[in-house]
Amino acid sequence: MIDLSKLPRTIEMKRDADDGALLVYIDERFLPGELRIEKTGDWKKVVDAVKTLAVRGAPAIGIAGAGAVTLWACNEGSERARAFGCGEATVRFLDELSVVAAEVSEARPTAVNLAWAVERIVHLAQTVASEGVSPDLIAEEMYREVRRMVREDEAVNRAMGANGAALLAEGSRILTHCNAGSLATAFYGTALGVVYAAAEQGKVERVYADETRPVGQGARLTAWELAKAGVPVTLICDNMAASLMAQGCIDAVIVGADRITANGDAANKIGTYGVAVLAKHHGIPMYIVAPSSTIDMSLASGSEIPIEQRAATEVLPQAIEGVDVYNPAFDVTPAELITKIVTERGVFAPEELSAAYA
Repeated sequence: MIDLSKLPRTIEMKRDADDGALLVYIDERFLPGELRIEKTGDWKKVVDAVKTLAVRGAPAIGIAGAGAVTLWACNEGSERARAFGCGEATVRFLDELSVVAAEVSEARPTAVNLAWAVERIVHLAQTVASEGVSPDLIAEEMYREVRRMVREDEAVNRAMGANGAALLAEGSRILTHCNAGSLATAFYGTALGVVYAAAEQGKVERVYADETRPVGQGARLTAWELAKAGVPVTLICDNMAASLMAQGCIDAVIVGADRITANGDAANKIGTYGVAVLAKHHGIPMYIVAPSSTIDMSLASGSEIPIEQRAATEVLPQAIEGVDVYNPAFDVTPAELITKIVTERGVFAPEELSAAYA
């Protein structure tokens, strides 16, 4: 029996009488052993959480980014601005806000949702400021906006889930890579949102979760949340996917994305490209599931996507003299290997995306 009520909320914005505005989030570095909930009013701690993968997944880090800027506005910026006259206070507030926003946006370069969400919250602040209100009121509107973004994220995920579930037949056996589930969003998930929607319709026989080296998002996160929700799940090593496909055990591959370009190329967790090549060889559909905020129409193709390089210690905890480590966080799956792209607006072939989002 599928029970999504057993899944915790990943990230929320709240207010405390003593501590002011707070961002509350799951520190996913401790899963599956410990479900640790953190809360902070310090915007720099949120930036660190994004960099260290305490908060991860494109939609979730977008909310975290907007939340970090808003924490500064509510807990630091508006208070400092009170030392100046009304007009000057707003100018100084917006100037400092732009500096904070730039730092937050640079926390992780590949997932476009981060920059998108930060730009959205800054634009709101500028719009509200143009009405001649105080920094306190600007910060309050920013706080409300982040809470709206959390609600919107779940609604978008549920819409994608419904759109993607329609692609699956009864008894589907699904392979997924990394974690594009509820833990990667405010709630429900992108790729796993499709799984949850299909499972509620009785369509899912089993999900095979790649462990997703080197950090193990599939092993630590995807397997945990699917089991928590009651979806049949089998964890596999990354190098087992080809064998399962050859045996006819996989009916569809469903993954998320951190950025999708105008031609339909998609950046996702490292290893996704290899899975896509295998799926193409075995005649298995490859579905990318992501919200419209992940689509970057300013980039023509995946070759223009900045790929984040992460620490060598993720691959080799103890350095070996003379050994270099290559550790890109993402790779790019070309459009020709993608069967369909699922968003909250519908289901598109990669070549249809440009017209749909023009």
